[in-house]
Amino acid sequence: MTPTGKAQLQIHFCVLLWGFTAILGKLITLPALPLVWWRMLLVVVALALVPRVWRGLRAMSPRTMLAYAGIGALVALHWLTFYGAIKLSNASVGATCMALGTVFVAMIEPWLTRTRFSKRELALGLMVLPGVAMVVGGVPGGMRAGIAVGALSALLVAVFGSLNKRMVEHGDPLTVTALELGAGVLVLTLLAPLMPMIFPAFAGPLLVTPSAHDGALLLALALACTLLPFSLSLVALRHMSAFAQQLAVNLEPVYAIVLAALLLGEQRELTPLFYAGVAVILAAVFIHPLLGRPRPLQREVLGTAEAKGAAE
Repeated sequence: MTPTGKAQLQIHFCVLLWGFTAILGKLITLPALPLVWWRMLLVVVALALVPRVWRGLRAMSPRTMLAYAGIGALVALHWLTFYGAIKLSNASVGATCMALGTVFVAMIEPWLTRTRFSKRELALGLMVLPGVAMVVGGVPGGMRAGIAVGALSALLVAVFGSLNKRMVEHGDPLTVTALELGAGVLVLTLLAPLMPMIFPAFAGPLLVTPSAHDGALLLALALACTLLPFSLSLVALRHMSAFAQQLAVNLEPVYAIVLAALLLGEQRELTPLFYAGVAVILAAVFIHPLLGRPRPLQREVLGTAEAKGAAE
């Protein structure tokens, strides 16, 4: 199997695991802020037990560590808005909003990674927009605030995914994961006192011990649906573009919607127009590989990169 083919399998396995994150986010009773804080903290604690992580940190320059920390702040804000969108709507809607990331990546990735602008990728990204419009029309009015927050989350994932692509080559995946999520924990800790004034719907105490139910779900979210796919996605991104990865991530709503229907009965809250919009969004995923071979990774970009890859 070619490295690119292996990367495709790896990222689709990651997407399957990420499909569970929306379901777990809905089942966990914590507000968005403490949910994300605990999720990131548990991953960092687990990685702190791995000697390879500490060796990787000692090998990094302060400048590289600072760059990773900045990306980690964006990851934290992405997850905060993602789970905020789920709390304001439902798991199916929150996951579907992530498909907007395709439009944002098509515009942002060439600028941040210094690669050639692709009209084909922008056209595929724009194909998603009618589907998103149908999704908006297919949900109750009370859920539309969740769509707006979900769109912001998609913008954030496009920015940090493109930055990660620029820095993909020179960092051990586990070390980078620990550093970025550790920075995310710090950012959320600093934001916690301000959240009741900025986004009261997301706010909640950080140091309150979760219930046994929430604790078990948080462990599953942190280890099986965060640590494993986050690190594996870093490996996959070495052999694919951020745009190709984002198109694969558009399959996440399929898994999330099926799981939400089976486990949460969310199909009763949504109309056929919503599912028609999801079908339009997924069409872009399957059309992409049929329109020609993806552009090759730019060796000059990888030669000057400092580390890392993308995640949900």
